[in-house]
Amino acid sequence: MDPFTTFKMKPAKQKHDNLSIESWDLNPSDIQPKKKLENEINSISENLSNLQYKLFAESKKSLLVILQGVDASGKDGTIKHVMKALNPQNSYVKSFKIPNDEELSHDYLWRIHGSIPVKGQICIFNRSHYEDLTEPIINGLISRKILKQRYRQINDFERYLSENNIMIIKLFLYISKSEQKKRLLERIHDPNKQWKISEGDLIAHKKWEQYMTTYIDIFNHTNKKWAPWFIIPANIKYFRNWAVSKIILKALEDIKPEFPRLKLDPHVFKLD
Repeated sequence: MDPFTTFKMKPAKQKHDNLSIESWDLNPSDIQPKKKLENEINSISENLSNLQYKLFAESKKSLLVILQGVDASGKDGTIKHVMKALNPQNSYVKSFKIPNDEELSHDYLWRIHGSIPVKGQICIFNRSHYEDLTEPIINGLISRKILKQRYRQINDFERYLSENNIMIIKLFLYISKSEQKKRLLERIHDPNKQWKISEGDLIAHKKWEQYMTTYIDIFNHTNKKWAPWFIIPANIKYFRNWAVSKIILKALEDIKPEFPRLKLDPHVFKLD
């Protein structure tokens, strides 16, 4: 299985070629055994590290990974497993929470643009500007007119980034409602995880179907060739980690970073 191809949303050729929740496969039939995929992740990690080093040395392009998902979908766990292969010198994670007063005094993309990776860097967004679509939609705080404007603005923004040598991949960690319930209950009963749970998480769980409908609408409007969406089956954690690692590796391979050529003539200089 090639996750980059399998889980990448296909561009809609016609207006009615839209994604539907029925097309999301939570249990791919050809999932390999856990031990096999974990061993493969080790090899992937080595290749990620080598390509990241070249990306940093070349310093011409950057990679932005946007990670979205409902509560308990595994964003933190995914980042933990993927980031361990990356050098923190030129990679980082940016988490977006509820906007503070300063952020609210600017346009909604202001805080996003300030966190875009510079040339040679890899950045993973834990949540993103897509929260400025999902939450206003779910809570009825945005009109359809404004929503259409935001779809256009986000598409234009991501295209602008892409045209300025920032590769964008957008990953949605898809878990079932029953799996989300299981993970939320684990958090409630595990003292080491209770800090992660909030009343808002429990309220959001009751709106699971509404969140899925909202995300599908978002995907259908913002899946572009310059910033594609990948729908990752995330009920099985080790498979999720493997799939995300493979997709990021393929993205770096497509960037094709190379070490810069030596700029000086070594024959001119002599070291004592």
